[in-house]
Amino acid sequence: MFIDSHAHLDGPEFDRDREEVIERASNAGVQLVLNVGTGDPHSEAFERAIEFGNSYDNIYTAIGTHPHDARHYDDLAEQKTQRLITENARIIAWGEIGLDFHYDNSPRDVQVEVFRRQLRCAQELDVPVIIHTREAESETIEVIKNEYSDAERRGIFHCFSGSLELAKAALDLGFLISFSGIVTFKKADDLKAVAAYVPLDRILIETDCPFLSPVPYRGWRNEPAHVVEVARGLSELREQPIEEIGRITSDNFLKHFNLNDTTGL
Repeated sequence: MFIDSHAHLDGPEFDRDREEVIERASNAGVQLVLNVGTGDPHSEAFERAIEFGNSYDNIYTAIGTHPHDARHYDDLAEQKTQRLITENARIIAWGEIGLDFHYDNSPRDVQVEVFRRQLRCAQELDVPVIIHTREAESETIEVIKNEYSDAERRGIFHCFSGSLELAKAALDLGFLISFSGIVTFKKADDLKAVAAYVPLDRILIETDCPFLSPVPYRGWRNEPAHVVEVARGLSELREQPIEEIGRITSDNFLKHFNLNDTTGL
């Protein structure tokens, strides 16, 4: 069995065949999906993700303001996010949040301040966080150390594509590290070295669908069923059966989020 620890199934890319996508995931042995709601926090994006997740026993939800949308974050957005998380037991994480200095869709100083604020709120609500970081490794670690060191719950560095130094820092801070389809790419040697280094009890797998389809699906829309190929990539790197990778990464997720075992979508 497998868990897709990060997906965006409520997005428009799945409007035409969402039920078929969920059925394919079940048939592939995917027992649980964490669907991550993103978008302008003043829109209905979070509510859409929550409604979708609440419609299925084995789909949980995370909400938070992505660094791309940090320019929209304000007191009202913060209060809304806090209220939604407090009112909905199936929201199990605040995220994805962090820093993205590659696209700079929001000013960097705004990204940093919004990242700080959301970490503080997550700590106050005692929920784990989902971290997005791109071309901002040192800044991400500095903010987490300053704002989240005392948090009892940690979270996930999702869709990890950073350096070994970032992985070590994330591990030292108590985070899990989630690998996506990138780990199956032929030229991803540096990332494969990181995936071989991270302790097995700290690894997760994800699709980040509809993005980043793994080999052999590159160029196609990604979906949760393809998380099996991420597990296959790790099994080859770690020289362990794919079933064992599936079991370990699923156990890691369930334990981290204090969830009971599940039986399938």
